[in-house]
Amino acid sequence: MRQFFSKLFSSPDLSDFSRLETDMHSHLLPGIDDGVPDMAEAVEMVRALNALGYKRIITTPHIMSERYPNTAADIKAKATALKEAVQKAEIPMEIHAAAEYFMDDHFGALMDKEELLTLDAERHVLVEVSFLHAPLAMEKYLFELQTKGYIPVLAHPERYPYYHNKLNEYKALKDAGCCFQLNILSITGHYGPDVQQAAQLLLKHKMVDYLGTDAHRMRHVQTLRAALRSGHLEKTLTKYAFANTRIGKPES
Repeated sequence: MRQFFSKLFSSPDLSDFSRLETDMHSHLLPGIDDGVPDMAEAVEMVRALNALGYKRIITTPHIMSERYPNTAADIKAKATALKEAVQKAEIPMEIHAAAEYFMDDHFGALMDKEELLTLDAERHVLVEVSFLHAPLAMEKYLFELQTKGYIPVLAHPERYPYYHNKLNEYKALKDAGCCFQLNILSITGHYGPDVQQAAQLLLKHKMVDYLGTDAHRMRHVQTLRAALRSGHLEKTLTKYAFANTRIGKPES
């Protein structure tokens, strides 16, 4: 019984995500993609993430030409509105915005024009690919990003089923200069056992650079809170070193 309760309640220094400081993947700009629908929920989520120990949020709405054709101007305007709402609510949280880019032809055009919203002044760029099949132009995009001075960060590599159980595929991406951002909820089994297993594989081989919430709605934050209380994240947060605290100063 004592062991049960020791797992149920984390020790004080593991009761939140303060050791990460920055969440660099979320969808908190209202009405712009499949994330929060309105400002009220956005502010509620910021307050909850602050309570979980985060000091800084770099929120990353989708830019996907066919489904979410957002522009840098759209994102900056929404980010300014969120900043103002958070300040009005007196929540001590830094709010910045970048984007999660789907690597398609539209992305290629933006990259050629060097019009990408980056996570920081070091020009880290969050990218994603199809969940259905590996992109044919993946290596090309990774190479071109770096020749233009960007550093690619692949969002949730553990969630792409065609990479599961293929350690060499993951190693090839890392060797190509790609950073990996793991979703925290993947560790808990939130997306299913296959994704959880892939997450554990990446952690075991120390391939994960960043942890992100990828929070879209309040229920995701509630699940993160429950995972902390259950002790499911204790090993990950104590055993592995992540670069969240070292991410440079965001541009916006």
